[in-house]
Amino acid sequence: MSEQLPLSEISERLNLTGQILIAMPAMQDPYFSKSVILICSHDDDGAMGMILNHPLQLNVGDLFEQLDMACDAPHQQDRLVHFGGPVQVERGFVLHTPATEFNTTLGLSEGLAMTSSKDILEAAARDQAPQDMFIALGYTGWSSGQLEDEIQANAWLTLPLEDSENLHKLIFTLPNDDKVLWAMQQLGVDYATLSEVAGHA
Repeated sequence: MSEQLPLSEISERLNLTGQILIAMPAMQDPYFSKSVILICSHDDDGAMGMILNHPLQLNVGDLFEQLDMACDAPHQQDRLVHFGGPVQVERGFVLHTPATEFNTTLGLSEGLAMTSSKDILEAAARDQAPQDMFIALGYTGWSSGQLEDEIQANAWLTLPLEDSENLHKLIFTLPNDDKVLWAMQQLGVDYATLSEVAGHA
């Protein structure tokens, strides 16, 4: 029987940056129940992610109004604003393609970036924003080793979406209500069957 690896070694081997987390049906936390999360960064210090399927009762027009920002592009105002996670919920984060550089832009994968500075919203107000934008308030954070522990405890399924078209589809195209089932299908998992198993565990 092989020895169990120390968590530090598991952490070194497991880098989920750019991958997707899918909450298991047993997840009861209201923040994360039925959530699909893009891991934006993952290293020895912890992980940071963005929930992709929890819209708020808020649109970009409301944000412009709160920021006292004039908008010359009415169609931008109808974009939904999402709940990215319970950390820094007063702060905005934008996933976008193409990966145009703004003041605080982090490249995530080919053609995909995340920006947390106000200048991307100012660009949207001028109708000069990136073509595809996913706008969220707050993010999801894990301390060092916490995400690894939760995965070992079967709180999450992990989905590596190496196909940039599929990642783009999940973030920007699919309706929010379809994202969990679609992500499960990419793993070949039936969510309904998984729910029954989890319910009887």
